[in-house]
Amino acid sequence: MPIPGWLLRRAFKAACERITLMDRIPLPKLTASEISSIWASYMADSMSICGMRHFLAHLKDDRIQTIVEYALQLALDHMQKLSALMKLEGYPLPTGFTEQDVNLEAPPLFSDNLILMYIGHMAKLGLTSYTLALTTSVRQDVVDYYTDAITTSLELHNRSQALGLEMGIYVRPPVIAVPDQAESVHDKAFLGSVLGHKRPLLGVEINHLFHNLKRNALGKALILAFCQVSKSEDVKKFFKKGVRLSQKQIDVFTKTLQEDSQPAPMLWDGEISSSVISPFSEKLMMFHVSALIASAIGQYGASIAGSPRKDLVLEYTRLGAEIMQYAEEGALLMIRKGWMEYPPQSVDRRKLTHT
Repeated sequence: MPIPGWLLRRAFKAACERITLMDRIPLPKLTASEISSIWASYMADSMSICGMRHFLAHLKDDRIQTIVEYALQLALDHMQKLSALMKLEGYPLPTGFTEQDVNLEAPPLFSDNLILMYIGHMAKLGLTSYTLALTTSVRQDVVDYYTDAITTSLELHNRSQALGLEMGIYVRPPVIAVPDQAESVHDKAFLGSVLGHKRPLLGVEINHLFHNLKRNALGKALILAFCQVSKSEDVKKFFKKGVRLSQKQIDVFTKTLQEDSQPAPMLWDGEISSSVISPFSEKLMMFHVSALIASAIGQYGASIAGSPRKDLVLEYTRLGAEIMQYAEEGALLMIRKGWMEYPPQSVDRRKLTHT
């Protein structure tokens, strides 16, 4: 039975009235979590734009170039929307990173293959941060932004991974045997011990070890390249320590996997060029490494939660403590150089009441 015309007209009029009413309702103020997520996303995207622009100036593989162009367009779109959100709130835009932080004339620092793996890794980091931002946001325009950011970042991740598999440079995680039947745990040896016999690794433990190793291998290559082109002695010293820490963690994860007869992913040191001309400012390189450190700390926390074996928990705790100390050294260096911007923070009421 067709719907009467008068009923359709009434429904349309009511919908228009609701839309008009919504337009008149002022938006609630951004919450602390929302403005913090927006600010952090703005900083990260402004950095990404510098990197993508330099990559595109030197890429030779058309397939990888297409993916980097997509990544650049995403970052530019993000910057536009994030700026609008902050301006709507009356929040001052961060300085972030600009054309002053990238030298497009500098020779390439990474191979095309390494750039593809880097794009895939940054898409993973984006998915993690955007998901957290989405689940801690309430205002609809912010929720909509991060919903879209997750969708597009997932597309970037899938496209870069698919091309890596096609080119044979994406290393698949290990495969484990299929059990004959389901079993329950009855022996406390399942939790392992710091010393003595260790049960075989669980699939989830292999997953954390393997991907932490992959992240460290990529991170080491990045820091090594930055160390190669840095002209500041204290920054170069900081990067050298980062290379040593990354290699130490690579050795620990590789040893643990190999003791369980599991393969370890490849390193990327050989994919760095011999250039000593920096494409990026010291400030940008320090910010990038600091962001990678923060991500690693979070990943180690997740690895502890997902690893019942006591020796693994001990290793993650020890390695996490080392990189937390390294993160503090980086923060102090950035503060001394004047490179750290204040993130959103609450008002110091005690200071105001004593003036």
